[in-house]
Formats: sequence, structure tokens, C-alpha cells
Amino acid sequence: METAVLKIEGMTCGGCVKSVERVLRAIDGVKRVQVSLEDAKANIDYEAGKTNATELKSAIEDAGYEVVA
Repeated sequence: METAVLKIEGMTCGGCVKSVERVLRAIDGVKRVQVSLEDAKANIDYEAGKTNATELKSAIEDAGYEVVA
């Protein structure tokens, strides 16, 4: 199990948090997602053999948010 911590810009409300959580949970291999509006970040636990940090970042960006770290 791997963990990625991604800093996200563009989230302004709880709906944004739900959107990010939804797109991340839809990725095969993602086991746990915790998104914080206050900290502007996502903590994601995932199986390295099924996905990777680049794919997670792309999913967030495709949803309309910017990953800065």
C-alpha cells in the first residue's frame, strides 16, 4: 500500500471536496481517500500495482482542480 499526499488548489466548498473524493474513489486500486478543504490537500492510500500518483493527479486535474504538489 502506497500513500500520496497531493496539494490541491481551486477547492472552495464542500461540493468541491465531494467531487475530488468521487473521482479518486473511481480509480481502480484506490483504497482510502481523505480530502481536506481547510488544508487544501488529499491523502490517498492506493495499491501501487493498480495505479500511481500520476494517475491520481490527472484525475483531479480532469475534474477541474490544480495539483500543486
